[in-house]
Amino acid sequence: MHFFLVDRILQLEPGRRIVAVKNLSLAEEYLADHFPQFPVMPGVLMLEAMVQAGAWLVRATEDFQHSMVVLRQANNIKYGRFVEPGHRLQIEAEIIAHTAEETRLKAQGTVDGEFAVGGRLVLARYNLADSQPHRKYADDWIRKELRKKFRFLYPVGLEGAVRPEVNPAPPASDSI
Repeated sequence: MHFFLVDRILQLEPGRRIVAVKNLSLAEEYLADHFPQFPVMPGVLMLEAMVQAGAWLVRATEDFQHSMVVLRQANNIKYGRFVEPGHRLQIEAEIIAHTAEETRLKAQGTVDGEFAVGGRLVLARYNLADSQPHRKYADDWIRKELRKKFRFLYPVGLEGAVRPEVNPAPPASDSI
């Protein structure tokens, strides 16, 4: 089962930061099993929403160069409040460091301006063909599908994204 936990990208600065949202509705299938009398978004899915937002930032930064962007490490994850149906989880992720193999981010989710979840993430990226050359076709298909999904999430496209003028990775700060 796969959950799409980013409904819209509000702001995008490739190489720097992203602001995305997840609107939680009572129709989310996992809510039927997760505290049925008190439906809230599970903490692990709040973390996954931050990972997915960070993955979109990595893809946009590298112009969809890799078919796979996955969580390698999550550090200092803290939770502050519940996300209930009818509320919006707003996720901000900022690149701390970007190397050839991985991207380090700090991410935070808020609900109505209140801290809900935050931490530091390490995302790895690769293509399936890197280890199995016969999977190049799968990489091409995955990237094509991801580009389609991206156009839905961020209709202005990469052409409308704010591009940093100088430094592709901002200095680390503790604001997120």
